[in-house]
This record gives sequence, structure tokens and C-alpha cells, in this order.
Amino acid sequence: MNLAGGAQRPAMKLKEYFARISYKGPQMPLDLKTLTAVLQHHIRSVPFENLSIHCGETIEFGLEAVYNKIVKNHRGGWCLENNLLLSWVFQTMGYEVTLLGSHVYIPQENKYDEAMNHLLFKVVIDGKAYIIDGGFGIAFQMWEPMELVSGKDQPQKPGIFRLTEENGVWHFDKIKRKVYGSSADNSSLYFDGPEDLTCKKVFAFTLKPRSIEEFREQNTILQTAPDSLFVKKSICSLQTANGFQVLIGWTLTETKYDYKDNMDMIERTTLSDKEVEKALKERFNIRLKKKFVPINESLVATS
Repeated sequence: MNLAGGAQRPAMKLKEYFARISYKGPQMPLDLKTLTAVLQHHIRSVPFENLSIHCGETIEFGLEAVYNKIVKNHRGGWCLENNLLLSWVFQTMGYEVTLLGSHVYIPQENKYDEAMNHLLFKVVIDGKAYIIDGGFGIAFQMWEPMELVSGKDQPQKPGIFRLTEENGVWHFDKIKRKVYGSSADNSSLYFDGPEDLTCKKVFAFTLKPRSIEEFREQNTILQTAPDSLFVKKSICSLQTANGFQVLIGWTLTETKYDYKDNMDMIERTTLSDKEVEKALKERFNIRLKKKFVPINESLVATS
């Protein structure tokens, strides 16, 4: 994969990106420790968000547009933006990077989406492959690269993740913890219910190399289709040192992982329009240029 034409583009600099994510650590050696450190700084600094859609703006497609939005304008983005930028960062640092495409699981329909609608990528270090996803957000955001091994439980702070391969298709799943606190589900956005502790399906993918152009159509569909999750819900999520916080519509949810006795603590607050704007500035460090209209419509399963 060559996202940057073999060299850094004049307007795109690693130094600016590292300043954006407050990363002051080493860029060498190109090992798993460095990879993990950059990933964790990214997910704690760059929100997973779709707010442009609800400000009457179009989410532009392409590497330089993403760089300008996230690095220069201090915004966040969804998977197509976060993972495109991260893949450029790691490739520019010198890692061996391959873009991959996946199909997100739809709990309401009990199936994986037919469309390839989620971008992620593979990094190879000393012959060992890892899966990186810095753009899923909320409770299914990995905090560490996932070793590409089938059937192996890989515990992380957010919980236990697992990759399973079957006939060339890899499935990414997460095992939930119990929850402690106020009614803990994020409006059934990704979980079926607070006490459902089964292994939750997240997305499925193959190892076929992809080009960013293969996602151009989905970039349009996800922000325009009436039944798109991103059209029905305004979402802004950011990982924290011990969990994550997410604003969906007017509901602010704070999650602390493994708060006690292998339980996650979840607290929810309903905000006013004025408090929503304040939360975006103070909690997510986002200042929008156009009027933002929160939304949180239900996702209804199709028959």
C-alpha cells in the first residue's frame, strides 16, 4: 500500500500529527510497543464522531481531506477517516501496512452487513501480522493491536477480544463484562442488553488487500441513507485512561472499565442543547463551525 506517493506530502507532516495526539514518545524501533503507544494516543485524542453530518456538512473523502480535518482543524472522524489517517501514519513511519475491508455486524438484523462498510488495516512486524482498528469507537474500540491468530482470547483493558478464522473469513468479537451503575446500555447501539455476556459479534473481514477507492461509495451512503446509523444518531466518542465517554444525541455516557469485581461502571446523563455544546468543547475538545443538531432516533430491524 502506498498512500502518500512514496514520501510525505508537503502539507502532511508526522510532526504535526504527533502534536495533535500529544505523542512525545520514540518513533523507533518499529516494534509492537511503538505501534501500541501511537494507537493509544490516537484513540484518546481523536474522537470517533460523525458530527459533520448533523451540521449540514459533507464528510469529504481522501487522505489530505482527512488530515486537514483531524490534524489541522482538531476534529475527529469515523472509521474511514481515523483508519485512513492512522494507516498513513504507520506507513510513513516505516511499518508494512495493508488496508483491509470488513462488514459490520447488525444486531437488529442478526447478520453482517452485505456492504464492505468498515475500514481497518494489517501491520506486519518481523513476520508477525497484527490487525489495527483505530476507528470503531465506544465499547468495541481495541486499545492494542490484535495478533492475527484464530481462536485466541486477547485480554485488553476494554475486555476480551477474539479473532476467529473460518474458510478465509475472519470474525472480530468481544466478550462483555457485567455492568454496574445506571441502566447501562447505549440505546442498544452496539449491545443487545446489559446482562447479555455472550461473545458479541463486531465485524467480519478477509485479508484481501483493499484500496481506499473501494470505500468511496460507502462514504457517501453512510452519510446519506435514511436508515444509516450515522444519519439516525449523532455520535461523539473518545477513549479515556480507564474507559470511554460518548455523546449520542443528548445522552452523555461515561464508562469505567473493570471498575470492581470484573464489572464496568456506566453512568448516563441527559443534557440540554447548551450542555451538549459545552460537553463537546470541554470533554471532546471539539468546536464546530456550523450549527449542530443532535439526533438519536431508534434503529428498527427490517422484516
